Amino acid sequence: MSTETAAPAPAPASAVSPWRADILSGFLVFLIALPLCLGIARASGFPILSGLITAIIGGILVTFIGGAPMTIKGPAAGLIVIALGAITDFTAEATAHGLTGDAATHQGYQWALATITVAGGIQAVMGLAKAGKLGDSFPTSVVHGMLAAIGIIIIAKQMHAVFGVTPTATTPFALYLELPHTLSVMNPAIFLIGATALAILFGWPFIKQPLIKKIPAPVVVLLVSIPMGMVLGLAGGADAHYSFLGHDHTFAPGHLVNIQGSLADAITFPDFSAITQSISIRYIVMFTLVGSIESLLSAKAIESLDPLRRKTDLNRDLLGVGIGNALCGMLGGLPMIAEIVRSSANLNNGAQTRMANFFHGCFLLAFVMIAPGLIHLIPSAALAAMLCYTGTRLAAPTEFAKTYKIGGEQLIIFLVTIVGCVGEDLLVGVLMGIVTKLAIHVINGAPIGALFSAKPEVKVTDDTATITLHGAALFSNYIGIKAKVEAQTAKHVILDVSDCRLVDHTVMEHVHELESAFEASGRTIHLRGLDTHKGLSDHPMAARKKSAVPA
Repeated sequence: MSTETAAPAPAPASAVSPWRADILSGFLVFLIALPLCLGIARASGFPILSGLITAIIGGILVTFIGGAPMTIKGPAAGLIVIALGAITDFTAEATAHGLTGDAATHQGYQWALATITVAGGIQAVMGLAKAGKLGDSFPTSVVHGMLAAIGIIIIAKQMHAVFGVTPTATTPFALYLELPHTLSVMNPAIFLIGATALAILFGWPFIKQPLIKKIPAPVVVLLVSIPMGMVLGLAGGADAHYSFLGHDHTFAPGHLVNIQGSLADAITFPDFSAITQSISIRYIVMFTLVGSIESLLSAKAIESLDPLRRKTDLNRDLLGVGIGNALCGMLGGLPMIAEIVRSSANLNNGAQTRMANFFHGCFLLAFVMIAPGLIHLIPSAALAAMLCYTGTRLAAPTEFAKTYKIGGEQLIIFLVTIVGCVGEDLLVGVLMGIVTKLAIHVINGAPIGALFSAKPEVKVTDDTATITLHGAALFSNYIGIKAKVEAQTAKHVILDVSDCRLVDHTVMEHVHELESAFEASGRTIHLRGLDTHKGLSDHPMAARKKSAVPA
């Protein structure tokens, strides 16, 4: 999931045929997805066509299984960090078993595919067990902190490729420290391509001309960077030499996207021989947890942007994503989620049914079958620039500012999560963020006994159901609160928090989302008792702490 927001989609025009609208939107999304799938695969350390395998499966198969009709399923930048970590660690494990070179890399790849397959199976079981509601139990500041950390890591991993340099460092902090050296030895021609791509991506939102603005920025990057690479002689490989300011430079094969064989040749089966080892279990948990969170949050976000407010069945969507991931792992693909940027583009391009996702998958399949040679003309620096741009959107300074406005305690949780994710790994970072949030809740007066249950009591009078909460209303006990809300059939629902010492930011946001859903169905829901609480900031969604004197 990306934190990038999209303008609300225009309401579908009844005069437009749904098939025509979906085919057009599917084609436009295909243009966006093609370079991003290639870039995500390359950044993940997977074979370059693995991203397209995932997008094709997500479009052609998962379209008919998932429960979020307007989302686009495919590989996402948010899972790059985990996928690359899996390839790196499994390759090291293969090397420790005596394999070397390409053999070790291929073995590591097959072991990584096994973890994706198992994680997909677990996601499918979670969907059948109606675990889609778990998306409501993760604190917003922790999720945003995780996404910001992913952005920081993506930039660290990709920025050197924009300069045409292969770094020696591997950890994010070390990669940032190596940047001065990269600047001193950069390949000027490669940087010219990378810098041009970045200028297009960052400048495109400022384009005012409506017709030009309809062209997706990643497509413009390809239309500009491919001819630049041809003119500069990138296709000459290591034999192409040139001099710049008295220094000699060469073009390495890695400066262009390298594909080997056809899509059929890219299909690789997993190796389950190491699936019970601790390293496999670790990545199964990460693929399952992070992938599920991102996919569920993306699906919910797209539901809120849908002008027709079509309801998303999160359990069915988790089932569909799980089945898709299991198949991706079996065939050599990256893991998939409901991807928010492509899904937002799908809505904005006028898609009317789930078939737009299907057509986007069909266009990708047709392209890779008919014109795979065009992929080899794409400069790697252009793909790296796209991912750096994605990273800056995930970790934009505005995200830090927005979090601080909600409350100083939210910024602390946000930063702790980032430090944990960047310094250790995503699981450690998320756990650190959750523990920090729980500790802050206790400091702010939440009873320890109420951390996981608000002990809701229901009283129904005429057409009004009053749900009284006790102790605290928090992210960690919200699932129980929501279950009580969803069980009510009354026209008016009141959540009485008068007896709560604390109502946290996550609950405030979720209730705000419920207000919109209730309004769309001709019902109402609102919080009662907040007049006895004081906000931890002036933000309308800030956490509320019980006041000694009514505020």
